[in-house]
Amino acid sequence: MLDAFSRVTEQADRKGSYIGEDQLNALSSMVAESNKRLDVVNRLTSNASTITANAYRALVAEQPDVFGPGGACFHHRNQAACIRDLGFILRYVTYSMLAADASVMDDRCLNGLRETYQALGTPGATVASGIQKMKDAAVSIANDPNGITRGDCSALMSELAGYFDRAAAAVS
Repeated sequence: MLDAFSRVTEQADRKGSYIGEDQLNALSSMVAESNKRLDVVNRLTSNASTITANAYRALVAEQPDVFGPGGACFHHRNQAACIRDLGFILRYVTYSMLAADASVMDDRCLNGLRETYQALGTPGATVASGIQKMKDAAVSIANDPNGITRGDCSALMSELAGYFDRAAAAVS
């Protein structure tokens, strides 16, 4: 995984060129927005257990057939694995948000996840629904203007939502 600065440098080096004005402007914008990005990451980290637990509870209420007797996630062990997996996905979304790069999430979290759930008999649509519930909660928490750096955070919220959407698409 490369940070934004290393990625721009590597791309320019591969081309054998100087870093262009567009890349410098993009990096300058990223630096200017860095406090807001850190605020988002801090909020996600501070509320991770609440986000995952509430998403799981809502998922169980929405799909009792999956979590009830005879369902794919009925046993306590399977339920604990579901909560654990939602937490892993949230953690990698947070890493992606910090780095402004989804490659670490793709490589270490999402790669092969759909196949794993298929092998376990876990409905991918159920996992995707849980991820969407985490997305809704995370965006709401991260977008709360109280106690964070002032300014327009719409691009960061869009980026955050995109990481969740990427994860949901990977499992469904």
